[in-house]
Amino acid sequence: MLSAFAPGLVLAPAAHAEPSVGVWLTTQDGRQLLARQPDAEFGSGGGHRTITVDPGETHQTMTGFGAALTDSSAALMNASPRRDELLTELFDQREGIGLTAVRQVIGASDFAREVYSYDEVPPGQDDYDLSEFSIAHDEADILPLLRRAKELSPELNTVATPWSAPGWMKSGGSMIGGELPAQNYQVFADYLVKFVQAYQRAGVPIDALTPQNEPLNTQESYPGSPMAPDAQAAFVRNDLGPKLEQAGLGTEVFAYDHNWDDVDYPNQVLDAAAQYTDGAAFHCYGGDPSAQSAVHEAHPDAEIHLTECSGTESADPANTFRDTLAWQADNLIIGGTRNHASSVLLWNLALDPAHGPVLDGACTDCTGVTTVDGGDVRYNAEYYALGHASKFVRPGAVRVGSNDLGEVRNAAFRNPDGSIALIAHNPTGGEQTFTVSAQNRAFDYTLPAGGLATFSWPG
Repeated sequence: MLSAFAPGLVLAPAAHAEPSVGVWLTTQDGRQLLARQPDAEFGSGGGHRTITVDPGETHQTMTGFGAALTDSSAALMNASPRRDELLTELFDQREGIGLTAVRQVIGASDFAREVYSYDEVPPGQDDYDLSEFSIAHDEADILPLLRRAKELSPELNTVATPWSAPGWMKSGGSMIGGELPAQNYQVFADYLVKFVQAYQRAGVPIDALTPQNEPLNTQESYPGSPMAPDAQAAFVRNDLGPKLEQAGLGTEVFAYDHNWDDVDYPNQVLDAAAQYTDGAAFHCYGGDPSAQSAVHEAHPDAEIHLTECSGTESADPANTFRDTLAWQADNLIIGGTRNHASSVLLWNLALDPAHGPVLDGACTDCTGVTTVDGGDVRYNAEYYALGHASKFVRPGAVRVGSNDLGEVRNAAFRNPDGSIALIAHNPTGGEQTFTVSAQNRAFDYTLPAGGLATFSWPG
C-alpha cells in the first residue's frame, strides 16, 4: 500500500559550504515517493542536453496548488480517526506537502451525499429575501477542516464555485436540470455574496468565485446549470460584480470554469465584463493546456487558473499510479504552469475505495488525492504530483524561464525568498541524463523512466 513520504524527508538546509541542490524523486513504480535523494552539486555538469533556468525571465505569479474539499471528501476525512494526520500531510509544508489552495463547492456538487443548497424552502415556495439562508450544513464537516487547513497553511487560497443555484430560483424548480432565468440573476448574486460573507465570518475568507461550474455541461442527473457566455457576462457585469463591490468584498471573479476545448467562452466574458472579471478558470477534461496560453495572449492582464482535474482508475488498476503520475505531471503541474496557470487544483481531496460517495449519474471511477476508508488511508499519485510543486513552490513564487527538452518536461520557479525550484518529468521509456544550468553554474542528473523530480537550491 502506498503511504506518505517518511518523516525524514522534512526540508532542512544542506550542510555544505557552497550551495547544493536538494533533490526529491518519485518513481512510476512507487518505490520512491517524494523521497530525498543525495544532493546534486553545482560544478559537476556539462556535455548533455541542457535545461537552462533563467531567473531573469519572469512569467505568472503563483497562487498555489491544491484540490477540492467536496462534501464527500470532508465527510470521509472528518470521520477518519487519522483526520489530524491527513490534514498535516496535506497542508503542513514541513511535515507534509504544504498545499496552499483549495476549491470549495457552494452547495452540493456531484460528489456529495445529498443534494442541498444554503437556502432550502418547501417545494413550490421561494425566498427572495434569503431569510432562510444558512451555511449550517458546512459546520458539521467542511468548515472545521477548512479552518484547520488554514492554521496549517496560513497562505491558503480559496476559490469557490456553485454547481447550481437553489432549486426555487431555477426554471425547473430543482438544482438538477433547468436553468437560472435572467430575472433571478440579482437574487443569485445576493446568494453568492451572502455565502462569501458567511464563510468570512466562519474564519474562511473566499479569495475568488467562479459564477458557474462547467456552464456548458447539460448534465441532468446531478446539480448543474448551463449558462451561455453572453449570459455569464451579463450576470457578472450587471449583478455579481457590482454586488461584491457594494459589499466591500475583495473577492475576485474568474470566468468560464470549464474545459480547455473552448477559448471563445472565456474570451467573450473577459471582453464583455472586463471591469469585474479578473481571469479565467479551466478544467482538464477536453482539449489541452495550450488553451490557457491562447486566452493569456488575448488578455495578458487576466489571471489563468486550472481549477479542476480528477484522476481516474486505469483499465488495469495496477497501472493507475503510473498513469496518473505521468499524465498529471505533464499536463497539470508542468503543462498547466507553462501555459500561465497561477494555480493548479485537482478534484476530490479524498474518496473512498468505491470512488465515492457520489450522486447517481456522476463519475464512478474518479480517484482522489487520498483514499480514505475509516482508519485506512492511502496517498495516491495525485498527492505526490501535487507535492512535487506545493512543497517547493510557494505562494508569490514567479515562474521563470526554462527550456522544455521534450524528453525531460520541466517548469522552473523563483520563490519570494529567492530560492529556485525546478520540477522535471521524464515521460519516456528509458532513463534520461541531462544538464541543468543556472546563472553560469551547472549540474548533471539522470532521471529514471517515468520519474518525477524536484530540484531546489538557494537563489
